[in-house]
Amino acid sequence: MKVVMTGGGTAGHVNPALSIADIIRKYEPDSEIEFIGTKKGLEYKLVPRRGYKLHRIRILGIKRSLHPRNLVAAVLTCTSYIKSRALLAKIKPDVVVGTGGYVTWPVASAAAALGIPCVLHEANAVPGLAVKMLRNKANVVFVNFKETGKYLSDSSAEVIHTGMPINDLFYNMTREEARKKLGSDGKYKYTILSFGGSLGAAHLNDVVVEFMENFVSKHPEICHIHSAGTRNNESAFKAYKEKGLEKYENCKLVEYIYDMPEQMLACDIVICRSGASTLAELAAIGKPSVLVPSPHVTNDQQYKNAKLLADKDAAVVIRDADLTAERLEKEISGLLSDSEKLAKMGKNAKEFDVANGDEIIYKKIKELSKT
Repeated sequence: MKVVMTGGGTAGHVNPALSIADIIRKYEPDSEIEFIGTKKGLEYKLVPRRGYKLHRIRILGIKRSLHPRNLVAAVLTCTSYIKSRALLAKIKPDVVVGTGGYVTWPVASAAAALGIPCVLHEANAVPGLAVKMLRNKANVVFVNFKETGKYLSDSSAEVIHTGMPINDLFYNMTREEARKKLGSDGKYKYTILSFGGSLGAAHLNDVVVEFMENFVSKHPEICHIHSAGTRNNESAFKAYKEKGLEKYENCKLVEYIYDMPEQMLACDIVICRSGASTLAELAAIGKPSVLVPSPHVTNDQQYKNAKLLADKDAAVVIRDADLTAERLEKEISGLLSDSEKLAKMGKNAKEFDVANGDEIIYKKIKELSKT
């Protein structure tokens, strides 16, 4: 089977595409899988790192206001469509799979025009612009949340609840195995993991560093690892050094976490944004969390995602504007001192996991490929 994957910009779009590619390879090792993305999106780093070929096209997202950049974006939308058609005609894939982000539109549209079966995956509770625009061009739309189906009731595509495709390690490794692999087994009573997304979140970074100074540094039995992201991290690293946190072995600040499955499995609680991929990972391992939805995501998507978990008592949600070191200390110290509540939150999070989602995704893609 020959498949073209597309989806990019942030890890929230790239990682599901990589996971679906891995699913296909798991069931069909000799399959040929190539990616179409951009040079500026995170796919430029992550896709080659996983051993997949990446073709690049130029495209910009449309600003939802009058902005001069929209003129350039309009031109690139046309040229990226033409480039996508040429690439697909050359590669001749059996199926095209899109996981969102503005790069998905030209590639999936070109696939539909060429008569190539097209599959989309919608990660968020409310469909994003790419899926809305493509819902009548795709053959199938996989959805992460069951509730998302109601927003696609007018779609000509088949809508299937599969959950979120994620790294197999989240299912194939235990907490104890992860802690042993990371060398943290028996070293700390509790481990906190926090991150603000692949690119970083300046306000969350600054609050976490202050929280480390005020709380974690005074509790040597707690280890706190924070990923500041590949951008928006300057003030966090500066404050971390100025506060002398480097001397505390239990306060760790890094730019990016490449072994996320192990780190998430090994910790006791996660502080993070509420992107769909992250929530699926939390569900897969039944991990309690404090969610801080990004205020910069279109249509407040992350808050809508987080609220689904909060309504089921699977997470605590703090709006970014309400996030302070004091509020974070109150929530974290309260959870770490209540093992029953922590366990219940983890159990409730696990209920959002779709255990056989991988198999459903592969079988439908195989069915459409006709190979």
